[in-house]
Amino acid sequence: MFLLVLRRSGPEYDHSKGLREQSGFDEHADFMDALVEDGFIVLGGPLGDEVRTAHVVEAESEQAIRERMARDPWSGTHLVVDSIDPWTILLDGRVTA
Repeated sequence: MFLLVLRRSGPEYDHSKGLREQSGFDEHADFMDALVEDGFIVLGGPLGDEVRTAHVVEAESEQAIRERMARDPWSGTHLVVDSIDPWTILLDGRVTA
């Protein structure tokens, strides 16, 4: 099952600095890269407002996502979960016949 996870800047995110300049960025990036390598995150990244991020996740439940994202070094400090919604994909231009 795919789920769409929206997260937003947390209380320690400094909007006067760029993403890669945030405290603990390297640890956060390593954690997120591992989620991609594990196949947990399919797509993800910051949205245009640079306040929210979107991640398409393949997981069995919202609880599984919350538990895994809680291990992110930025969890609760630089990023907080806004919402997690099941996503039924009916159109996929990546699929070829």
